[in-house]
Amino acid sequence: MIEILLAKSAGFCFGVKRATQMAFDAADNYQSLQSLGPLIHSPQMVKKLEERGIRVCRLVEEADGEAIVVRSHGVTSEEFAALKGCGKTIVDATCPFVTKAQKYAAELSREGYLLVLVGEAHHPEVQGIVSYASGEVVVVANPVEAAELPINKNIGIVAQTTQSIENFRAIVGVCLEKTRKLKIFNTICDATSVRQEEAVAIAEQVDLMLVVGGYNSANTTRLAGLCREQGTQTYHVETAGEIDPQWFRDVRRVGLTAGASTPQFLIDEIMAILRRF
Repeated sequence: MIEILLAKSAGFCFGVKRATQMAFDAADNYQSLQSLGPLIHSPQMVKKLEERGIRVCRLVEEADGEAIVVRSHGVTSEEFAALKGCGKTIVDATCPFVTKAQKYAAELSREGYLLVLVGEAHHPEVQGIVSYASGEVVVVANPVEAAELPINKNIGIVAQTTQSIENFRAIVGVCLEKTRKLKIFNTICDATSVRQEEAVAIAEQVDLMLVVGGYNSANTTRLAGLCREQGTQTYHVETAGEIDPQWFRDVRRVGLTAGASTPQFLIDEIMAILRRF
């Protein structure tokens, strides 16, 4: 029988638990309810929300429900203003850590800093944070991109909440060489750091690592990347149906972790399969 090391932090983080609970509570109170974009990056959980009557709309203009839920990643300042203007009830499920990053971005921008946002430019959380800045903003994903930044007398830094602390530190180090005044807000969620450290620690002890979560989930993808960096054979799966029994030939010990948007029922399904080997 294969030994299974399950990460204690696997699954929903505080922000995702809060967002899903707010959405389910709202479903009990409103006849028609929508979320502006997927509430969290888990297609399976989004489907369960839809079964409760919470439909996804992509644009504010498409919102025709009685109330609308703001997703855990937040929305842009323009979208939030448009929601307020359309007269619908707003259920703001933005993660409090994301809200802090938005506020710090606005503060640094008002104070005249070149805002450097450490994160992935295409991610909705990053796009939302950027929108709260009134001045110049540059999104950098890694130290190589940071090295291309211009010299500036004032640089302010915030991070996408699911960034790795190592990447954040490296970019801060590069920026330190480009300015005489550097102001930093570490907006990485504590739960993200713990989850990443735990995944790395488990990956070092096992023959194979399974990372469960949506393929559109940045923090899940990053967990898988960190495990691979330890030299451990790693598979990122979204559901139990994707598991190939051939992966476990000659495997004595397997590690299992999951992204912050991964619901418990998906983790349980995969645990049930692993226990059969």
